[in-house]
Amino acid sequence: MEQRHQDENETSNSGDYFVVKAKDQGVTVIGLTRGKDTRFHHTEKLDKGEVLIAQFTDHTSAVKVRGKAVVYTKHGIIDTEE
Repeated sequence: MEQRHQDENETSNSGDYFVVKAKDQGVTVIGLTRGKDTRFHHTEKLDKGEVLIAQFTDHTSAVKVRGKAVVYTKHGIIDTEE
């Protein structure tokens, strides 16, 4: 069994993956920066059925999802319509 060690550049706040699956056309996924000023730093547009697999990093502390989608995380599944 392979054991993964944390890189020196990786912090305990980074590394978690999440998945966003669009249930409708035009779902927007926005990455928000880490630090004293929270800013938008990356945007992806998904069409119905498309899946985005992403990871929190030293630069990304939060993600905003606009539109009908299902978000899968290690903490559970979130449906934006519920």
